[in-house]
Amino acid sequence: MLKVENLHTYHGFLHVLKGLDFVLSEGELLSIVGSNGSGKSTLLGTLAGVYTPSNGNIEYKGFKITKDSVQKTVSKGICLVPERRQIFSSLSVKDNLILGSYHRYRKDKKTIQYDFDEIIELFPRLKPMLNRSAGLLSGGEQQMVAIGRGLMANPKVLLLDEPTLGLAPLIVKDIMNILRKLCDERNTSIILVEQNVKAALKIADNACVLAHGKITMSGTAKELINNPKIQEAYFGKLKQELNR
Repeated sequence: MLKVENLHTYHGFLHVLKGLDFVLSEGELLSIVGSNGSGKSTLLGTLAGVYTPSNGNIEYKGFKITKDSVQKTVSKGICLVPERRQIFSSLSVKDNLILGSYHRYRKDKKTIQYDFDEIIELFPRLKPMLNRSAGLLSGGEQQMVAIGRGLMANPKVLLLDEPTLGLAPLIVKDIMNILRKLCDERNTSIILVEQNVKAALKIADNACVLAHGKITMSGTAKELINNPKIQEAYFGKLKQELNR
């Protein structure tokens, strides 16, 4: 579904992504793990059209989208849920969700209510809060709004940047279960950037380790969990936890 070849991205003179190659299949959950500064957020931004790569190709369903804008990328079915949620605090929960469908509001108005109802079923905690200002919600509830807003774009590929950052363990578990459900029941493809390595690899089909802008290892999530070199280099004290 999504194919990345020899992807290079710069921020000014800083060479951030250095020749990335990977493929995302339909209904697959791919976790990207790595330390701060490894290029994870830049990768998602490049796939979403926020950043323009200097070299390489991005193909979606066989068509090149390497130079597409954010608007074109969203309209084709790829949506980014950014780090730290970035919701509209002064707007209601309902308005935040509806804004996710802005690009299809006129031509697809009849199905938007159906999609909205589906998202409320997916995040039932939001149902009694629809008219509340989003800024008054807890961090976990705001993250649900952010993911729901992304889903209102009706994406085939969902890009998530640190969705569990700063959240309580029970909320993390709920969100991870929902992401797995989206892949299994809606056939949504997901690229998940996450520093909570244990949670990310538990729900992933496949994973890549990103370091200094390069993919240093890739494989199934199970393979990465059980690889001693990866445990030593990236998981440290999580080694025993990951094997439980």
